[in-house]
Amino acid sequence: QVQLVESGGGLVQPGGSLRLSCTASGFRINNYVIGWFRQGPGKEREGVSCISVSDGMTNYAGSVKDRFTISRDNAKNTVYLQMNSLEPEDTAVYYCAAVRGIASILLGANAYDYWGQGTQVTVSS
Repeated sequence: QVQLVESGGGLVQPGGSLRLSCTASGFRINNYVIGWFRQGPGKEREGVSCISVSDGMTNYAGSVKDRFTISRDNAKNTVYLQMNSLEPEDTAVYYCAAVRGIASILLGANAYDYWGQGTQVTVSS
């Protein structure tokens, strides 16, 4: 059974950092694109970043570029999202998603086949 599980969310002060994890089971991520999305209160779901696990190619939304870093650990079948310099506007439920293939651009939500349940990130003083 294919499953994605996010973890690492929580409450952090502005300027702080968090690292989210997305661990896959039921398949190997080696030939997949893993993406991170977020949905803030009253907002639409937006793409944050994605990584083509086979070659490590990464893509970021402009709003997080230079603050967030996506990476993967093939042995752990896990993708990470390191989030630095967090702002209140980053408050959202963060989801990871998977689709087979590679991505040279930030893929939209409709491109993905599998989704996790999400983890809450709250940035507040």
